[in-house]
Amino acid sequence: MKFWLGASFVDTGQFVELARAAERCGFDTLTLSDHLFYTDFASPYPYSRSGRPRWDARTHWPDVWVTIGAMAAVTTTLRFSPNVYIAPARDLFTVAKQVSTAAVLSHERVTFGVGVGWCKEEFDGTGQDFHTRGRRLDAMLPVLRALWAGETVTVDDLPPLSISPTPAGPVPVYVGGDSEAALRRAARLGDGWIGNRIYTEEQLDPVLDTLRRHLDEHGRTGPFDIIAPLAVLPAAGTYRRFAAKGVTGTLAAPWWLATPEEKSQYGEGTLELKLATMERFAEEIIAKG
Repeated sequence: MKFWLGASFVDTGQFVELARAAERCGFDTLTLSDHLFYTDFASPYPYSRSGRPRWDARTHWPDVWVTIGAMAAVTTTLRFSPNVYIAPARDLFTVAKQVSTAAVLSHERVTFGVGVGWCKEEFDGTGQDFHTRGRRLDAMLPVLRALWAGETVTVDDLPPLSISPTPAGPVPVYVGGDSEAALRRAARLGDGWIGNRIYTEEQLDPVLDTLRRHLDEHGRTGPFDIIAPLAVLPAAGTYRRFAAKGVTGTLAAPWWLATPEEKSQYGEGTLELKLATMERFAEEIIAKG
């Protein structure tokens, strides 16, 4: 089981130290989420009962690729992934150049976690069509792979083109979301799948069944990563049970389960609390496999 550090809602100034600590503690990948701005969203947030986001205007959403570049500069083995990057809210070439540059600077430690998004306001803000986002992402992914491989491609009415720099190896593409369309997209176009909610075992089982069905339909028999945030108390035995279901990794933010004593000692939301709980998680869970 791979352990990914879920670092959403973290203050921007904490990321560099979190990356150092995540590498030291044995986390495989550090993830951060993608939002362009805050407003009084009319779009319903799909992961809360109220339909309202769980954050406000003061919550930090640093640029994913700038932040990954800073964290890559102070680490050597830790991988990085957005969970997830809303690629169809941008144009193809912006996405291609950002990811390619981050992959080169990190020495191929970038995974492209990607999804279609839920927030129409962000698409309106960047001038991209919200209603065609799924179809456009399906078209983008093969072209992005070709550009990152250093190939020359033809896009729309443009002359043949390529980008530079490009990484030495492929950038893994993990598709996020648990809708039928997202799971089909992951099976057809992805190297893995990332869940974007916290799943109980009862919630995850039908998602895995649907994902396996689509993998079978597309003849996918090779390695395929399944990264699922799990609504379970951390325990090595519990994670091994999910591994038997085909889950290859999970997201954890150990400070969410800080003890009252830890909160009292270090303070809510502090970097010190995050580092202390990560160390404890490493000792109690990661070290035990």
